[in-house]
Amino acid sequence: MKEKKVPRTEPLAIEPGLLATFRLLTAIRLGLTALASLENLGEGPLGRYHTLSPRMLLSLVDGIVLWLYLSWPALQRRMGRFYLPVALGLATVSPVIAQYTIPLHMVAINYRSIIRAWQLLPVLLIPLVMIAWQYNFRYVLGFCIGTLLLDIALVRIIVSPDRIAALLTLEGVQIPVLVGVVGVIVNRTAIFVAVGFMVNRLMKTQRTQRTALLEANLRLTHYAGALEQLTISRERNRLAREMHDTLAHTLSALAVQLGAVDALWDADPVEAHALLAQSLTVTRTGLTETRRALHDLRASPLDDLGLTLALRGLAESLTARNGLAVDVDIPPTLDDLPPAVEQCLYRVAQEALENVTRHAAAQHVVIRLERAAERVVLTVQDDGQGFDPATADTANHLGLRGMRERAEMVGGILAVESHPGQGTTVRLSIG
Repeated sequence: MKEKKVPRTEPLAIEPGLLATFRLLTAIRLGLTALASLENLGEGPLGRYHTLSPRMLLSLVDGIVLWLYLSWPALQRRMGRFYLPVALGLATVSPVIAQYTIPLHMVAINYRSIIRAWQLLPVLLIPLVMIAWQYNFRYVLGFCIGTLLLDIALVRIIVSPDRIAALLTLEGVQIPVLVGVVGVIVNRTAIFVAVGFMVNRLMKTQRTQRTALLEANLRLTHYAGALEQLTISRERNRLAREMHDTLAHTLSALAVQLGAVDALWDADPVEAHALLAQSLTVTRTGLTETRRALHDLRASPLDDLGLTLALRGLAESLTARNGLAVDVDIPPTLDDLPPAVEQCLYRVAQEALENVTRHAAAQHVVIRLERAAERVVLTVQDDGQGFDPATADTANHLGLRGMRERAEMVGGILAVESHPGQGTTVRLSIG
């Protein structure tokens, strides 16, 4: 299967954290160079020179310039895409040039030359890691080949052909040391390739994961928007059910009664006035129920009272309006419940109690809320007339359907148990 290329929205953007790391490593390198300069300067037991060598001086100047360059945000904004390549060039070329100031002051090479060649390895690893971090592996190979060619070019420029010939004809330590220096350069290049490959692969994996995470976040954002629209749609449906159970029923009954009043107005005025009085009663009752429904839709008792007090308020309201005996078994507090779960528990209890009021003809109601293990269980039980779930068209019952939709939105399970003449139990389990 062909590997899918990872898209990058900003191919020239500097990777997060790269400049800060680059600046920190440059400061560490500058500090180590300064310590080495102090060690070799002076007349003490560690001092070897009265003045800084050209190599030390060039390394210090290069480190200071590079650190200042990386610490100048305005320069980054002005240079744009060329800012990082210039910094990498400074971090690469200057240390190599400083390394080749030594042969100008040496009569012959020795084993210390091999040590100095190895000392260039950690210095050049800094720009190598930055290149592998920011760019693809082709740039890493370009760095490795470029530093090797720079070594060769500086040897050809700084060390004259006569001096190279003299070194090759000398006996003793000169030829093995010269071969050792060349071996260090070759091995250093091989190490650069290996380290650059590993860092580049790690960064490629990180970019892939970052892109996957970005795509997942975009999908989640889309899902959140879709869920919000679904929630709005369900709330509209619930509002329609509330209006259907209050305003629509009232207006339907009122229309029938007013039609009867119109038919009896001349034939039987007494009966017509009686029906008109009933119509006024139905109108007032419907108006009260509509106001209650609108208040329930607008009010936020959960925010004001909390879940337990809001449920107790529902029980008290049911007792006051209908004279039912209500037993409440609710813990004083229920901690760590998400707001969506609390809203679902409250609205399901509210709908179940409204169904008791309108359809059950009950005398006694039990409201129980308990927490078992990782689940929260709400139970609303009445001793009303009940119904047969096997024959009742519960799928089309607006109240039951609304409770089931609310339960599904929070991952809950709604169970309704009922038998004719034995009451009804509504149980909501969320976990």
